[in-house]
Amino acid sequence: MIELPEKFLERMKNILGDKFGDFLSSYEKPAVKGIRVNTLKGGVEDFKKVCPFALKPVPWEQYGFITEEEKAGKTVLHAAGAYYVQEPSAMCAAPLLDVQPGEKVLDMCSAPGGKGTQMAQRMCGEGLIVLNEINLPRAKILSSNVERLGVRNAVVTCASPSDIQSAFGEYFDKVLVDAPCSGEGMFRKEPNAVAEWSEENVSMCARRQSLILDSAAGCVKAGGRLVYSTCTFAPEEDELQTAAFLSRHPEFSLITQKKLYPHEIIGEGHFAALFIKNQGGESELAPLRPRRPDKNSLKAYADFAVESLSVRFDNIYQADNMFGGLPKDMPELHVHVLRAGIRLGEVKGTRFVPSHALAMCLTPSEARFLEIDEATALKYLGGNTFDCGDVTGWRVVSYMGYPLGWCKCVGGVAKNHLPKGVRI
Repeated sequence: MIELPEKFLERMKNILGDKFGDFLSSYEKPAVKGIRVNTLKGGVEDFKKVCPFALKPVPWEQYGFITEEEKAGKTVLHAAGAYYVQEPSAMCAAPLLDVQPGEKVLDMCSAPGGKGTQMAQRMCGEGLIVLNEINLPRAKILSSNVERLGVRNAVVTCASPSDIQSAFGEYFDKVLVDAPCSGEGMFRKEPNAVAEWSEENVSMCARRQSLILDSAAGCVKAGGRLVYSTCTFAPEEDELQTAAFLSRHPEFSLITQKKLYPHEIIGEGHFAALFIKNQGGESELAPLRPRRPDKNSLKAYADFAVESLSVRFDNIYQADNMFGGLPKDMPELHVHVLRAGIRLGEVKGTRFVPSHALAMCLTPSEARFLEIDEATALKYLGGNTFDCGDVTGWRVVSYMGYPLGWCKCVGGVAKNHLPKGVRI
């Protein structure tokens, strides 16, 4: 069994009483693994037909499943963004917000993207979801997961919570704070979490969480919802944190809070609290006025789209490359932005070269797909070419109907356009 910190055990025994033995026994069991089906790319029943491993439903997430598959993050379907690997109890927080299409949503501490992309599924590409991460390397991982899952209406930012509050004000209908914590719910799956635990770290996390929550409170419009969650059991970071938040912010009411322990559910454990903002305002932000591509670039993209796409992306703008798909009421952003909308591609000379992000957000009805078998898919994901017969032009390489990336078919050979950073 895992050797747990003595002070942690003393506290949990005081909290749980006669249930402490059951709690302790849970650490003799292996960590629980889960996946969440990505409904932006297909339905759950269709996924079940092609999923190579057994699934058991997660009670609090209709798209979540428990699995014993050790290599769930290394399959072709995972590379295609058909699902996201997510610990089952971590799926309990986002559904509390009841996110709807067309809303404005913020995930304040989003990396690596589990809860943020979970909410994005509910939005069905409509509205705006801002996924923020203060740490740049983690923000890049977040951005890559947003790309792999094909989220079209996301803006990925790298900023402090206070800077996000300054930039947006009371702008969002729904805000999630999955706060950095002492990680006691990670003990079974992450040995380093045990080694790094201390009472001092719990106190430090609680102080940091208070500051993040104060910034998040200023981002919620009147009538909006806020969810606070952690993967720890420390009262200072959970129930006492929510009580302190309410004392500082009487404009909020606590609707519900739940604590999942590993001896009571199938999962590692989680805490989540839902608040509603009773009083406040709503920010009027200046609309984004992005730079439009020049006529030659627009023509190159239009020629490509006529030949290769059957879907239209509005609000096309020029940054380092050509982007599209932003909501019409997209505000001007004054923070570091890693991704906004869909990166469509770039113009090289007179040719338009589509981006990997574009391929990953498309469905078979929106582009010309080239279906391949698993052996060929593994070859493609390794960066290799493959035979394509008499097919010509740009094609989205797909496996079981899920996109993997672009190829360009010339002379019977599908030339690989998968970026080196996503090859396996």
